[in-house]
Amino acid sequence: MQRRRLSANQEQAMALDEIVDGLSEVSCDVLVIGGGTAGPMAALKAKLKNPKANVVLLEKANVKRSGAISMGMDGLNNAVIPGYATPEQYTKEITIANDGIVDQKAVYKYAQNCYKIIEELDSFGIRFLKNENGDYAVKKVHHIGTYVLPMPNGETVKKALYRQLRRARILISNRYMATRLLKSSDGRIAGAISVNTRTAEMLVIKAKAVILCMGAAGRLGLPTSGYMFGTYENAANSGDGYSMAYHAGAALANLECYQINPLIKDYNGPACAYVAGPFGAFTANNQGSRFIECDYWSGQMMLEFYNELLSGKGPVFLQLKHLHPDTISEIESTLHKVERPTRGLFQQGRGVDYRSESIEMHISEIGFCSGHSASGVFVDDNARTTVPGLYAAGDMASVPHNYMLGAFTNGSVAGIDAMEFADSHDFAEFDAADVALERDRVMAPTKREDGIPPNQVEYKTRRLVNDYLQPPKVTRKYELGMRRLAEAREDMQERMIARNAHELLRALEVQSIMDCADMAVHASLYREESRWGLYHWRTDFPEKDNENWFCHTLLSKRDGKMTSEKRAVEPYVVPIADDEKDLYDKQRIRASA
Repeated sequence: MQRRRLSANQEQAMALDEIVDGLSEVSCDVLVIGGGTAGPMAALKAKLKNPKANVVLLEKANVKRSGAISMGMDGLNNAVIPGYATPEQYTKEITIANDGIVDQKAVYKYAQNCYKIIEELDSFGIRFLKNENGDYAVKKVHHIGTYVLPMPNGETVKKALYRQLRRARILISNRYMATRLLKSSDGRIAGAISVNTRTAEMLVIKAKAVILCMGAAGRLGLPTSGYMFGTYENAANSGDGYSMAYHAGAALANLECYQINPLIKDYNGPACAYVAGPFGAFTANNQGSRFIECDYWSGQMMLEFYNELLSGKGPVFLQLKHLHPDTISEIESTLHKVERPTRGLFQQGRGVDYRSESIEMHISEIGFCSGHSASGVFVDDNARTTVPGLYAAGDMASVPHNYMLGAFTNGSVAGIDAMEFADSHDFAEFDAADVALERDRVMAPTKREDGIPPNQVEYKTRRLVNDYLQPPKVTRKYELGMRRLAEAREDMQERMIARNAHELLRALEVQSIMDCADMAVHASLYREESRWGLYHWRTDFPEKDNENWFCHTLLSKRDGKMTSEKRAVEPYVVPIADDEKDLYDKQRIRASA
């Protein structure tokens, strides 16, 4: 694949976001879609596996500053480091935290491989906290094990990763948004269709293997602040990968297991008990009392958080003011310089000093994210989806409680396996009619002279998600939600307009958000039990039902219709004792006599 020179007209159009009518076709061995965390690592490992092969990294923004780690990260939440934890201990922890519904082979493979990824990241110049002996200084936050590794210069992680991509001479195509996957008549992946987000020109990329690394569906619910882009997750993560996988016929797992996290009230950034907890901070009610045993995110922890908020003991706070001022300064350094620089400005604007005041917390909007829960495109322990030649990694793949290190590690697994697949297969043929149909769908909003702008369709869709889909899940509300979302979809398909290339990008994102909302409804109504605490709390089926629902649910598109089915949980590779299975159900601190 060659870099294409822009004509003077194209350069002018990009400056103005004007729409250019154009269609080109290129080819590569492995196409990686998504330039955040998992994508760059997948592209790097694929290229290193076969330096002679063509690897393309496609990103709708710019790889230099894209994804959930665009501004940095405070640390690794799930580092399995010798001397602190074993792969067996970690696999057991995640199995228990996720109510037993896990593919342990994938979790165990991550746990076996993540330490060498940490060492590799260290060699890239990403600094991890170490003690006076030079060993990694791992902190405890999880209910059972010790896995949290702070990153003092976490703001450099994306820069360090980008340097590796440039050294490997990987072809990066910025400002191209993938819209649909292409398949052959026998069901094998054949490539992808994309659109330039500055000119609206369309690009067909033929590929022997495709890796989806497009992040969480973070723009699904609407933040309580009302700001559409004030999301807990990276606001660019609009569920595009979930939607593309669905329309390609891939199975998606456990989408009823929502992502819901504790956050700073009105800021929509993490309250970061992960950072503060190891130094002695804790989550407390309005009486200053701790009410949960640990601050590790799980559905049951969020249910206890939710119940406390609604009780007479809410609001809930992150408690720091009891700590030594030097300790608070160390926490501030990480939270305000590494994790999210705007956090310090926000607290300053509110006049909040951690040394004298508690930090008010709240509950995030819903989303899909395996990184913090378990909802994602179904993959095996080699990151393979149910479509031959199609892979997924990071926050959109179904390995639960993945986080940043999981994205790096499983992105590595995906890159290596995808290149092996590409080396043993030729290009699959696709139907040109599929490209024509997709071109018509993508460009439809640009053909209308008048209508509804994308931001209005998006706001309405996400408001409906909040009104009808936010837990607790009530069957009648979900049924009404389906009807209202169908009405919004009609507006989207028949009346939404795009007056320039940027609005076309937003229009395409809205369609992904709508697909994810529909999948959230369908998956939630299918699992007739309550599981994962607040994540899937159905008031009509309030009890956990292991006899009928100890299984994965797989959602897919068949004959143009959304369907769901059960998939048995594979036999565990790490046994779980009966008295350990419900440890995460016992997080509430009981009053002592």
